[in-house]
Formats: sequence, C-alpha cells, structure tokens
Amino acid sequence: MKKVKETALFSVFVAEEDIEREKSKAREIRHSKWWHQKCAQGVCFYCGSRVGSSNLTMDHVVPLIRGGRSIKNNLVPACKECNNNKKYLLPMEWKDYLKRRKE
Repeated sequence: MKKVKETALFSVFVAEEDIEREKSKAREIRHSKWWHQKCAQGVCFYCGSRVGSSNLTMDHVVPLIRGGRSIKNNLVPACKECNNNKKYLLPMEWKDYLKRRKE
C-alpha cells in the first residue's frame, strides 16, 4: 500500500514514494552537463540576482508536493532566498506573493 502525503493546503495527494523517486531524479540531473550550463551564468531564475553558480539551488517550478516532476522544463536555478521563500507555491501564487511583498 502506498503512503500518501496529505496536507490541508493542497488538493493534490502525492505518494511519498513518488516524491522520493522524483528527488532521486533531481539529484541525478544536478550532476548533468545540462544543469551545470543552466547555472553557469550564476543568475537566479526568479529575482534575477547574480549570486554565482555555486550559490544557486535547484527549484521545481511546480513543486513535487503539488504534483511536479523532475524534468528539464520544471527545473530552474534559484538563489537560496527565493527557493526558501517560494517553498511549495505554484508560479502564479509566487507572483502574487512577490506583488504583496513589494506593497
């Protein structure tokens, strides 16, 4: 029987084993030439800050807990601050968060 991670904030239920499988894929991709090229500029996808390639983290645009996958179209380099603040937000929710933060 699959364990399902349930949270009151989301209507999507993602099995714990699916999350672990996607995390494993992300670890593999992190060592790929493709990922190193994505990070070479050292620029955060979200805020545009130049933080250097070694200070970038891998972010899932659609978070794993929200049904996202570890595929190239869903992975972006992000500074630690943006990645930590974005957490489980979807792109449209993240944009609303940034708007409210500026007000």
